[in-house]
Amino acid sequence: MKYVFFCVGILILTLGISLTIHSDLGTSPFDALLVGLSVQVGLSVGSWEMIIALLLLCCNSLILRRRPEVLGLLTAFVTGIGIDIWLFLLHSWTVPELWLTKWACMVIGLILIGLGTATYLLTHFAPIPLDRLTLIVQELMRTNLFVARTCIYLIFLGLALILKGPIGMGTILTVCLGGFLLNIFMPLTRRILERFVQQPSSWSDS
Repeated sequence: MKYVFFCVGILILTLGISLTIHSDLGTSPFDALLVGLSVQVGLSVGSWEMIIALLLLCCNSLILRRRPEVLGLLTAFVTGIGIDIWLFLLHSWTVPELWLTKWACMVIGLILIGLGTATYLLTHFAPIPLDRLTLIVQELMRTNLFVARTCIYLIFLGLALILKGPIGMGTILTVCLGGFLLNIFMPLTRRILERFVQQPSSWSDS
């Protein structure tokens, strides 16, 4: 059952990411970096998700002084494919032109990102390297998910600016609320998940 929740979480997460990109208001610093690389260098957004995931995998391995969590690449691979599929479907469906429609895409996307990330992380099946890095920073700084995620977002914000990624009002909203929403959804999703998966969660959101 937990693998069903894992797939559902990735599905929700990638839809949320695609909606924020589709809103054209600016997306998360990490996703802005992916879009910037896609525009400046080539390849799809999902392809860059996998490439950056490989680099972060090595980075996490060095920080923890452990073997690379190779399964994390599988999660990143599925996530990358999901992003490309959702972007294709959204662009073939409609392009938001009104400010109200753009903000609806942005807000719904942010909520789905928080919900999807919390859902798949709580299955404890190989988080993508970016989310593993969030956990590492949270533990090293002895802080909560909001602070850890925000610190990481600020680093990627600088890189996205250099590569002229889609930075805008939505990006600021993501930096301010991304970690906050994840911190809210983690305990809520945990309670729901533990009703179906009979194993206690070891996540710490203190």
